[in-house]
Amino acid sequence: MIRILLLDDHVVVRTGYRRLLDAEDGFEVVAEAATADEACACVARGGIDVAVTDLSLRGSSGIEAIRRMLAREPALKVLVLSMHDHAGYVTQATRAGALGYLTKSSEPIELFDAIRAVAAGRRAFSADVLEALARSSVECKKILARLTPREFEVLRLAASGDSSAEIASSMHLSPKTVHNHLSTIRSKLEANNDFKLIHEAVRLGLVSFPAQLA
Repeated sequence: MIRILLLDDHVVVRTGYRRLLDAEDGFEVVAEAATADEACACVARGGIDVAVTDLSLRGSSGIEAIRRMLAREPALKVLVLSMHDHAGYVTQATRAGALGYLTKSSEPIELFDAIRAVAAGRRAFSADVLEALARSSVECKKILARLTPREFEVLRLAASGDSSAEIASSMHLSPKTVHNHLSTIRSKLEANNDFKLIHEAVRLGLVSFPAQLA
Protein backbone atom coordinates (compact mmCIF):
# COMPACT_ATOMS: atom_id res chain seq x y z
CA MET A 1 0.00 0.00 0.00
CA ILE A 2 1.42 3.39 -1.02
CA ARG A 3 0.50 6.03 1.57
CA ILE A 4 -0.07 9.44 0.00
CA LEU A 5 -0.10 13.05 1.13
CA LEU A 6 -2.04 15.50 -1.07
CA LEU A 7 -0.78 19.10 -0.98
CA ASP A 8 -3.02 21.58 -2.79
CA ASP A 9 -4.62 24.77 -1.53
CA HIS A 10 -7.98 24.05 -3.19
CA VAL A 11 -10.12 21.71 -1.10
CA VAL A 12 -12.28 20.76 -4.10
CA VAL A 13 -9.18 19.67 -6.01
CA ARG A 14 -7.91 17.63 -3.07
CA THR A 15 -11.31 16.00 -2.64
CA GLY A 16 -11.39 15.00 -6.29
CA TYR A 17 -7.92 13.49 -6.25
CA ARG A 18 -8.56 11.74 -2.94
CA ARG A 19 -11.60 9.98 -4.39
CA LEU A 20 -9.65 9.06 -7.51
CA LEU A 21 -6.66 7.68 -5.63
CA ASP A 22 -8.56 5.91 -2.86
CA ALA A 23 -10.51 4.02 -5.53
CA GLU A 24 -7.31 2.65 -7.04
CA ASP A 25 -5.86 -0.58 -5.65
CA GLY A 26 -2.64 -0.09 -3.72
CA PHE A 27 -3.17 3.59 -2.84
CA GLU A 28 -4.33 5.23 0.37
CA VAL A 29 -4.53 8.99 0.89
CA VAL A 30 -3.52 9.31 4.55
CA ALA A 31 -3.14 13.09 4.78
CA GLU A 32 -4.13 16.35 3.13
CA ALA A 33 -2.59 19.81 3.39
CA ALA A 34 -3.26 23.27 1.98
CA THR A 35 0.07 24.91 2.83
CA ALA A 36 3.73 24.05 3.09
CA ASP A 37 3.53 24.39 6.89
CA GLU A 38 0.64 21.91 7.10
CA ALA A 39 2.43 19.49 4.77
CA CYS A 40 5.63 19.60 6.84
CA ALA A 41 3.62 18.89 9.98
CA CYS A 42 2.03 15.87 8.27
CA VAL A 43 5.43 14.58 7.13
CA ALA A 44 6.86 15.04 10.62
CA ARG A 45 4.17 12.72 12.00
CA GLY A 46 5.41 9.97 9.67
CA GLY A 47 3.56 7.28 7.73
CA ILE A 48 3.75 8.93 4.29
CA ASP A 49 5.44 7.34 1.29
CA VAL A 50 4.64 9.83 -1.50
CA ALA A 51 3.72 13.51 -1.40
CA VAL A 52 1.74 14.72 -4.41
CA THR A 53 2.03 18.50 -4.49
CA ASP A 54 0.87 21.46 -6.48
CA LEU A 55 3.30 24.37 -6.91
CA SER A 56 0.89 27.28 -6.52
CA LEU A 57 0.16 27.47 -2.81
CA ARG A 58 -0.70 30.18 -0.31
CA GLY A 59 2.50 31.42 1.30
CA SER A 60 5.49 29.25 0.43
CA SER A 61 5.29 27.66 -3.00
CA GLY A 62 5.36 23.97 -3.72
CA ILE A 63 9.05 24.20 -4.58
CA GLU A 64 9.85 25.49 -1.10
CA ALA A 65 7.47 22.89 0.34
CA ILE A 66 9.40 20.13 -1.43
CA ARG A 67 12.67 21.35 0.02
CA ARG A 68 11.24 21.60 3.53
CA MET A 69 9.45 18.23 3.45
CA LEU A 70 12.58 16.43 2.29
CA ALA A 71 14.65 18.19 4.93
CA ARG A 72 12.31 16.63 7.51
CA GLU A 73 12.08 13.21 5.86
CA PRO A 74 14.77 12.46 3.24
CA ALA A 75 13.18 9.09 2.38
CA LEU A 76 9.95 10.77 1.25
CA LYS A 77 9.22 10.62 -2.47
CA VAL A 78 7.69 13.70 -4.13
CA LEU A 79 5.57 14.01 -7.27
CA VAL A 80 4.55 17.43 -8.59
CA LEU A 81 1.05 17.77 -10.06
CA SER A 82 0.74 21.31 -11.38
CA MET A 83 -0.83 23.56 -14.00
CA HIS A 84 2.68 24.94 -14.73
CA ASP A 85 4.53 23.21 -17.55
CA HIS A 86 7.30 25.79 -17.98
CA ALA A 87 10.79 24.31 -17.96
CA GLY A 88 11.85 26.67 -15.17
CA TYR A 89 9.34 25.20 -12.72
CA VAL A 90 10.18 21.64 -13.75
CA THR A 91 13.92 22.22 -13.40
CA GLN A 92 13.68 23.86 -9.99
CA ALA A 93 11.15 21.34 -8.65
CA THR A 94 13.46 18.46 -9.54
CA ARG A 95 16.47 20.31 -8.14
CA ALA A 96 14.50 20.74 -4.90
CA GLY A 97 14.08 16.96 -4.80
CA ALA A 98 10.93 16.01 -6.73
CA LEU A 99 11.26 12.70 -8.58
CA GLY A 100 8.33 13.29 -10.92
CA TYR A 101 6.36 16.07 -12.54
CA LEU A 102 2.94 15.87 -14.20
CA THR A 103 0.61 18.60 -15.38
CA LYS A 104 -3.01 18.59 -14.25
CA SER A 105 -4.09 17.76 -17.79
CA SER A 106 -2.62 14.27 -17.31
CA GLU A 107 -4.94 11.26 -17.48
CA PRO A 108 -5.65 9.32 -14.25
CA ILE A 109 -3.65 6.32 -15.48
CA GLU A 110 -0.61 8.61 -15.91
CA LEU A 111 -1.00 9.79 -12.33
CA PHE A 112 -1.28 6.23 -11.02
CA ASP A 113 1.80 5.12 -12.98
CA ALA A 114 3.78 8.17 -11.85
CA ILE A 115 2.98 7.60 -8.17
CA ARG A 116 4.07 3.97 -8.44
CA ALA A 117 7.25 5.03 -10.24
CA VAL A 118 8.34 7.67 -7.72
CA ALA A 119 7.40 5.38 -4.81
CA ALA A 120 9.92 2.93 -6.26
CA GLY A 121 12.53 5.68 -6.62
CA ARG A 122 12.14 6.17 -10.37
CA ARG A 123 11.58 9.43 -12.23
CA ALA A 124 8.27 10.15 -13.98
CA PHE A 125 7.33 13.02 -16.29
CA SER A 126 4.24 13.57 -18.41
CA ALA A 127 4.68 13.99 -22.17
CA ASP A 128 3.84 17.71 -22.12
CA VAL A 129 6.47 18.32 -19.44
CA LEU A 130 9.12 16.51 -21.46
CA GLU A 131 8.12 18.58 -24.49
CA ALA A 132 8.44 21.80 -22.47
CA LEU A 133 11.93 20.78 -21.34
CA ALA A 134 12.90 20.04 -24.94
CA ARG A 135 11.58 23.43 -26.11
CA SER A 136 13.43 25.37 -23.44
CA SER A 137 16.30 27.33 -24.96
CA VAL A 138 19.89 26.53 -24.08
CA GLU A 139 20.28 30.11 -22.80
CA CYS A 140 17.32 29.81 -20.40
CA LYS A 141 18.60 26.48 -19.13
CA LYS A 142 21.99 28.02 -18.39
CA ILE A 143 20.38 30.95 -16.56
CA LEU A 144 18.11 28.70 -14.49
CA ALA A 145 21.06 26.47 -13.60
CA ARG A 146 22.66 29.46 -11.86
CA LEU A 147 19.80 29.73 -9.36
CA THR A 148 19.17 27.46 -6.41
CA PRO A 149 15.55 26.42 -5.78
CA ARG A 150 15.37 28.91 -2.90
CA GLU A 151 16.72 31.75 -5.09
CA PHE A 152 14.24 30.76 -7.79
CA GLU A 153 11.39 31.08 -5.29
CA VAL A 154 12.62 34.45 -4.00
CA LEU A 155 12.85 35.72 -7.58
CA ARG A 156 9.38 34.45 -8.43
CA LEU A 157 7.82 36.14 -5.40
CA ALA A 158 9.73 39.39 -5.91
CA ALA A 159 8.77 39.55 -9.59
CA SER A 160 5.14 38.85 -8.63
CA GLY A 161 5.16 42.01 -6.52
CA ASP A 162 5.82 40.71 -3.00
CA SER A 163 7.86 42.95 -0.74
CA SER A 164 10.99 41.68 1.01
CA ALA A 165 9.01 41.51 4.26
CA GLU A 166 6.25 39.46 2.60
CA ILE A 167 8.81 37.10 1.05
CA ALA A 168 10.52 36.71 4.42
CA SER A 169 7.22 35.87 6.12
CA SER A 170 6.03 33.33 3.52
CA MET A 171 9.42 31.60 3.29
CA HIS A 172 10.22 31.72 7.01
CA LEU A 173 13.39 33.76 6.42
CA SER A 174 14.74 36.92 7.96
CA PRO A 175 14.44 40.15 5.90
CA LYS A 176 18.25 40.30 5.82
CA THR A 177 18.43 36.81 4.31
CA VAL A 178 15.90 37.79 1.63
CA HIS A 179 17.93 40.94 0.90
CA ASN A 180 21.07 38.81 0.54
CA HIS A 181 19.28 36.36 -1.77
CA LEU A 182 18.07 39.22 -3.98
CA SER A 183 21.58 40.64 -4.19
CA THR A 184 22.91 37.22 -5.21
CA ILE A 185 20.14 36.78 -7.78
CA ARG A 186 20.84 40.19 -9.33
CA SER A 187 24.50 39.27 -9.61
CA LYS A 188 23.80 35.86 -11.14
CA LEU A 189 21.31 37.29 -13.67
CA GLU A 190 23.43 40.38 -14.36
CA ALA A 191 20.47 42.61 -13.47
CA ASN A 192 21.63 45.83 -11.84
CA ASN A 193 18.13 47.16 -11.11
CA ASP A 194 14.63 45.89 -10.32
CA PHE A 195 13.30 46.50 -13.84
CA LYS A 196 15.96 44.25 -15.37
CA LEU A 197 15.32 41.67 -12.68
CA ILE A 198 11.60 41.56 -13.50
CA HIS A 199 12.41 41.48 -17.21
CA GLU A 200 14.54 38.38 -16.66
CA ALA A 201 11.77 36.76 -14.60
CA VAL A 202 9.30 37.37 -17.43
CA ARG A 203 11.74 36.08 -20.04
CA LEU A 204 12.24 32.93 -17.99
CA GLY A 205 8.47 32.41 -17.82
CA LEU A 206 8.19 32.82 -14.04
CA VAL A 207 5.64 35.63 -14.23
CA SER A 208 3.63 37.46 -16.89
CA PHE A 209 3.16 41.16 -17.32
CA PRO A 210 -0.22 42.33 -15.96
CA ALA A 211 -2.77 42.90 -18.73
CA GLN A 212 -2.70 46.67 -18.16
CA LEU A 213 1.05 46.74 -18.81
CA ALA A 214 1.02 44.44 -21.83
